[in-house]
Amino acid sequence: MAKRIFTSFAIEDVRIRDLFVGQARHERVPYELVDMSVKEPWSSEWKTRCRTKIKGCDGVVILISKHLKNADGAIWEIKCAKEEGIPILGVYMTGCSILDTPDEMNGLKKVNWTWANIAEFVNGL
Repeated sequence: MAKRIFTSFAIEDVRIRDLFVGQARHERVPYELVDMSVKEPWSSEWKTRCRTKIKGCDGVVILISKHLKNADGAIWEIKCAKEEGIPILGVYMTGCSILDTPDEMNGLKKVNWTWANIAEFVNGL
């Protein structure tokens, strides 16, 4: 059975997320990508649905970009995944570094965007 991976990202990076998802399909990776993309992630209903989706996943991949530190919805998703004990992997987007990583990701594994790095995380779940 394919593993379910929740993807979290700053809404400003939706095109990067689309590229990430598209490459996953092209690479025929053995997992399903899930996200809760919304423009207003503040309602308790959204948080409840999002938490349910995160809890139903085997792992979480956070797309680290220059926008992530200011992405309140993505920051909430990181905190939620940590609270639920779901394994998390941070993936640096091109041109990004540890300086772009929000404090909420301290102590979490972070890698460069390669399918080998992502596969290693998913296969270890």
